Amino acid sequence: MADLTLWYSNFFISDFDRSLTFFRDQLGLKVIQADEAFGYASFDTGAAYIAFAKVDMTEQPELVGRHTGIGLAAEDINLAYEQLLAAGVEFEMPPTKQPWGGVLALFKDPDGNVFYLDQLDSEHS
Repeated sequence: MADLTLWYSNFFISDFDRSLTFFRDQLGLKVIQADEAFGYASFDTGAAYIAFAKVDMTEQPELVGRHTGIGLAAEDINLAYEQLLAAGVEFEMPPTKQPWGGVLALFKDPDGNVFYLDQLDSEHS
């Protein structure tokens, strides 16, 4: 069987500069690659990268403003939540204890794409 590893996950945006500013400056993610002409940027999130791709909103508007299923984790979710709030990040749900035992928050990028913010557990930190 092939030895597969998650390398990156893409999501879609409508405005390259606005999204680059959000992920680089407000979330504080390190830019791996950013090419405005191509409409693509990727960011280092540790074990895997996340990346956005600009779409033509007249042709594919349904790809933007969705629940991405992408989860970012923090060692201290409450501290990360407060820091991101102070940086102007919009949260759909504050850190909340979940039935499965974890703590989870939901935040949005400028296009309304929704991401998870999870508390790292001792097994993954």
